[in-house]
Amino acid sequence: MALRGMMHRTVFDTPGISLVMHWVGLLWLRVFGWRAVGQVPDVPKYVLIAAPHTSNWDLPFVLALAFAFRVKMYWLGKDSIFRWPFGSFFRWLGGIPVDRSKTNGMVAQAVETFDANERMVLCVPPEGTRSKVRKWKTGFYYIALEAKVPINMSFMDYEQRAGGLGTLFWPTGDIEADMKVIQAFYAPIRGKRPDLFSDMPAGDGDTPPHD
Repeated sequence: MALRGMMHRTVFDTPGISLVMHWVGLLWLRVFGWRAVGQVPDVPKYVLIAAPHTSNWDLPFVLALAFAFRVKMYWLGKDSIFRWPFGSFFRWLGGIPVDRSKTNGMVAQAVETFDANERMVLCVPPEGTRSKVRKWKTGFYYIALEAKVPINMSFMDYEQRAGGLGTLFWPTGDIEADMKVIQAFYAPIRGKRPDLFSDMPAGDGDTPPHD
């Protein structure tokens, strides 16, 4: 996997199309009876975690919310969805393919990209997969910690039909304590498949930055 050069041109870079997609995002949410909650953080760079991640439906809702808030967002996704014929389309939507079998260097490369750009929002799914996992991956945490940027706790609550941008959290380096705070934020939020949402924080035994 290579994240270098990840700041490729996306739908958000074309003003006319970006405006159209803003209204498409709002329409999508309205059709499904969802509300956009929160506001865009007043910081130029942050790691965005979208949780719970329990269904294939999560991606279109995340994108709809990004369009609605007009947040230029890059997001990490499993490399299999970037195969022909949809690869170019997903990259245009801000996607960056990740080969899960070769995760070494992801954190360092993401940090380099943050350092090289004045503005950047990177969406990293903390669970890494929509399947049930024992605990969250910690890559998102170490990216934010080493790049010295906050974490935005965005969410998708299928029970309340609401999603959006949540609290900004600055990692302290004490991952065990920090993950408890993050976990508490997500505790009342229900994904599409609540049975697949991991409620165990990362921390014990985790080592940076190869998660």
